[in-house]
Amino acid sequence: MADNPRFSVIVPVYNRPQEVKDLCDSLLLQTDRNFELIIVEDGSTLPCRNEVEDAVSRGLDVKYFYKENEGRSIARNYGIEKAVGDYFVFFDSDCVVPPDYFKIVSRELDKHPCDCYGGPDAAHESFSDTQKAINYSMTSFLTTGGIRGGKVRLEKFVPRTFNMGYSRAVYEAVGGFREMFSEDIDMSTRIRNGGFKTELLRDAYVWHKRRIDFKKFLRQVYVFGMSRITLKLLYPDSLKAVHVLPAIFVAGCVALILAAILISPLFLIPIGLYALLVLIGALLSTGSLKIAFLAVPAAFIQLCGYGAGFIKAWIMKILLRRGRNIEEEIQIRKGK
Repeated sequence: MADNPRFSVIVPVYNRPQEVKDLCDSLLLQTDRNFELIIVEDGSTLPCRNEVEDAVSRGLDVKYFYKENEGRSIARNYGIEKAVGDYFVFFDSDCVVPPDYFKIVSRELDKHPCDCYGGPDAAHESFSDTQKAINYSMTSFLTTGGIRGGKVRLEKFVPRTFNMGYSRAVYEAVGGFREMFSEDIDMSTRIRNGGFKTELLRDAYVWHKRRIDFKKFLRQVYVFGMSRITLKLLYPDSLKAVHVLPAIFVAGCVALILAAILISPLFLIPIGLYALLVLIGALLSTGSLKIAFLAVPAAFIQLCGYGAGFIKAWIMKILLRRGRNIEEEIQIRKGK
């Protein structure tokens, strides 16, 4: 092994000690250990120092830093400054990494060098049925158009920070993450606009824990919908048809429900057919009838939550031009 590890794994953490333990446990099982782990505790009131020290005692190369709470992007940038690897890899704290992950990434980068890569996420067998249903919804072509790394996609693949890596040269050219919603999409766009090569490594997947209940999931996707308008303001050409579909879905559902109330219940048939498609798709994908039934509300929550956030942000920021422009927002989130 070289004096410095090839990869620096950077993970921002806020009040997630058990997740950090699970992540460290998975990294201890890696068949290729040519990496360092950098944990940046972003002002947690439930720190993970004990979990990190336990991982160190078992042989994991970990650097632990505690800083005041400023947001996950600033925490990632802090970790980058402490990193010594040639390639920066980003996981969320709620990820568990399969044993051959770094073996696969190293092999693919050796065979097909690239400046930036991303990989898919999947549900581990230990996850709850609700988490598995949400995972199906987040990765299904029926809900996302396959934009999270599926085999069929309506949009070009964009790496996200639950499973993403890029070279030190990329960082030196485009800078760090902005403290904003969908900061990983912003970063991926800046990398692409900078002329760097990005690849999807399908076999380099992670097990990504989802929200544990539908209420938290709704809040998450609502923010995703709002942030899509933020990204449009930053990159006018970034808005694609697939991003608008959830808003159309919301409008269509509202129209069909009103028509069912005012004219005939038959107008509910399209909604029922879509629910049936999700049910069948989830059943074929997971093999569980319970997860398939849970996937139906998960899909509607995802589409309606994202669509509602998108519509609200579109009205407020695009039509009414209310609120700060994006550059002002970014500076405020940075504390400037």
